[in-house]
Amino acid sequence: MALGALIGAYQEDDAGALRALLPLAGRTLIEYQVRCLAAAGAAPLTVLVERVPPALNEAFERLRGEGIAVVPVSDGNEAASRFEAGSQLILLADGVAPDMGDLELLLEESDGAIVTVPDDEVHEAFERIDGHNRWAGLARVDSNMLGATAAMLGDWDLQSTLLRRAVQAGARLVPSNPGDGRGPFLTIDEGAMAGFERRLLVASRTAREDAVARYFLPVVEEVATEKLMETGVRPSWLVMAALVMTIAGAFCFSRGWHLAALGLLFLSTPFDLVAQRLATLRLRPLSPSMLSRRLLWPAAGLALLALGWFEARHGSGWGAMMAALTAAAFGEAGRIERNGRPIPAIEWQFARRNAIWLALPFAVGGWWNLYLTLVALYAATSFFTAQHFRHAVETAPHN
Repeated sequence: MALGALIGAYQEDDAGALRALLPLAGRTLIEYQVRCLAAAGAAPLTVLVERVPPALNEAFERLRGEGIAVVPVSDGNEAASRFEAGSQLILLADGVAPDMGDLELLLEESDGAIVTVPDDEVHEAFERIDGHNRWAGLARVDSNMLGATAAMLGDWDLQSTLLRRAVQAGARLVPSNPGDGRGPFLTIDEGAMAGFERRLLVASRTAREDAVARYFLPVVEEVATEKLMETGVRPSWLVMAALVMTIAGAFCFSRGWHLAALGLLFLSTPFDLVAQRLATLRLRPLSPSMLSRRLLWPAAGLALLALGWFEARHGSGWGAMMAALTAAAFGEAGRIERNGRPIPAIEWQFARRNAIWLALPFAVGGWWNLYLTLVALYAATSFFTAQHFRHAVETAPHN
């Protein structure tokens, strides 16, 4: 049975607005909280809020548009009625942005558990549990305890009371994951939220396996991600745009519009990187099996073949087409050889972005045949290098 979730959204910030509506990564804190719990597999997702202002309702509608159903409840009794008797649920404190590592720890627990942070100056804004621990904002409790707490609550705060009862019932205290850029974040105001947003941006960076992405595009990727995360642009749209531009580039090569083709291919190179960052920020990572993402590689091969075909028909003879076919074949073979295997200096191996950027100096002088010859040698060298290291690892003696 999936864990349910109850999120608090009734406390106000210094400006008199709900903490849950503080801006975060182009959306609101409540949307981030819900996405975290949805990514952890929690269902149903309930939000405890005294009244639903228009901005909160808009946030709920955006989540429903993403396929995440959220149910607002106005008090503890209504909240308890949303969960099956005896089921387990995750309690997420009002104003707390959870750490996904902490959520994973909580999912591993089989019974009542409370995620804690140290009782120190850094965490003084978090609710104290005892002389050594404060509440990290995450707990795993029984729905029966929620119902019993709601029945005797009166004017007390539901989450704090439920936390106390869980402690008294012997819930296990689980320390939060330590480490730089890790752990829960308790919102105070928009200024503090901006710092957490920067932390999320940094955390969304991943290692890049081609030289262009690693050394030339990080600034473009960072700026584009910051701008687009505040919009409704979906990551899948960016990947599709890159695919369309690549196919359009192939068409332009076939018509002899080489500079226009290279321009389209060049501009398409950061799109899938930005899409991946946006998807990570929104806690909905791009699937490796995503069709448009998988088609980027063969579409780039099509563009290469279109260039070879045009050059072969306009004075270069069969050599240009053979070079393009050789580059495409060795490129695919090298990709298969490298798949999931550690290759030294892998960023300099033949890759879609590397091959596109390599064409820039040759385009200046119109040396397309020379480019095709060089890219074929590049692809072949990358393949044999990857094959060498693969077989060296496979034949190495194991201790």
